[in-house]
Amino acid sequence: MSDWLWQSASELGRGIGEGRIDPVELTEAYLDAAAAHEYGPRIYTRLTPDRARAEAMAARERAKNGVRRGVLDGVPISWKDLFDSAGVVTEAGTMLLEGRVPDADAEVLARATRAGTVCLGKTHMSELAFAGLGMNPAYGGNTDPLPGTPPNVNDPALAPGGSSSGAAASIAFGLAPAGIGSDTGGSVRVPAAWNDVVGLKTTHGRLSLKGVVPLAESFDTVGPLARSVEDCAHLLAIMEGGAPADLRGATLQGTRMLVLEPYASNVREAPARGFAHALDRLVAAGVTVETGTVTGIGEAMDLSPVLFATEAYGTWRDVIEAAPHKMYARILDRFRGGADHSAPDFVAAWRRLRELRAVWAAETAAYDAVILPTVPNTPPEIARLMSDPDYYVTENLLTLRNTRVGNLMGLCGLSLPTGTPSCGLMMLAAPMAEERLLRLGHAAEAALAG
Repeated sequence: MSDWLWQSASELGRGIGEGRIDPVELTEAYLDAAAAHEYGPRIYTRLTPDRARAEAMAARERAKNGVRRGVLDGVPISWKDLFDSAGVVTEAGTMLLEGRVPDADAEVLARATRAGTVCLGKTHMSELAFAGLGMNPAYGGNTDPLPGTPPNVNDPALAPGGSSSGAAASIAFGLAPAGIGSDTGGSVRVPAAWNDVVGLKTTHGRLSLKGVVPLAESFDTVGPLARSVEDCAHLLAIMEGGAPADLRGATLQGTRMLVLEPYASNVREAPARGFAHALDRLVAAGVTVETGTVTGIGEAMDLSPVLFATEAYGTWRDVIEAAPHKMYARILDRFRGGADHSAPDFVAAWRRLRELRAVWAAETAAYDAVILPTVPNTPPEIARLMSDPDYYVTENLLTLRNTRVGNLMGLCGLSLPTGTPSCGLMMLAAPMAEERLLRLGHAAEAALAG
């Protein structure tokens, strides 16, 4: 059973279908592992054993009767604690929402449940999802960074990446085969890269946000983290209620990819090394790689403060200002930065961003994907982030720099491990092109594995 903890969600699902794995025993193995693990309380805000066991029992009966609902029927997964779950506390990593219990599941959770997946529990996250580092010192009402901050799989003293920190850690530490997170500026892809798992950022609007605690709804997206691209394809399908991308015969032969500058080269040593290794593998697998930039991408990046912070603060201002002492100071400052911009500034920024998105679409149309390191830095030390406010701010902004390109341009994106610890390869594709991206990612995954 211990081997089950390190198999992909798809492998486990096939094992259930072949009668080799009992969904109840599988669920108990994950519940036991999470309850016994030294980092379990730092990864899960709470487990949902009663729900998980009931769902696993139903999956067992379907398997016995030959009426499974799909590949992932009976497979346990974790859920970031901003997805509403009926009757279970959902606080989005903030004491501002302490004791909040929704009446119904988020729509994506409801769909995944109807597809037969088992809800293991809710995972820790950055406060209200507004940070890329994955630290949450204020959750639980204290200033100790550990209770609300999951460990990094390569060194528990390092930041895990956020805001879907617990989702990534649940997979990396063998406490879930897959997890569901959200991505507004990089919150799926950053923790995926720093914990050496796969993360899919979906196109805005592709998956329902009903029952998802918002950050900035104009950019919020739902996305899976998993051990494989295949898993992400199946998870996207069940949350959407459709068919998974057909990954058979996926190849990189004859594809063209654009290395985006200056975001690909202006990175630190380890991400640069990991990216160079990945490029070598892609070229060997048949990719034609070109290097260049896209007109106006720097201007779009400069619009980030007025676009993200203004909407986030507009969404949460009344709740925040009723009890600002409950928040971590760095996150509070970031939200309040949204008050620096006027409504005309916000409208003008959105009008300009739509124009720049059209430029991006035109200038990248000839490429199958745009590629760059997922994150330009490696995970910083939690202790230094806590003791040095300026360092926290600069590292957080740098952490989200590359991933934010995909959010600003309205793209779908995929982060793959490169083999260099905590360094990911990011592939960006056109809006609503997830199936094409997943096929490319599946082929790239094989190439990177050698």
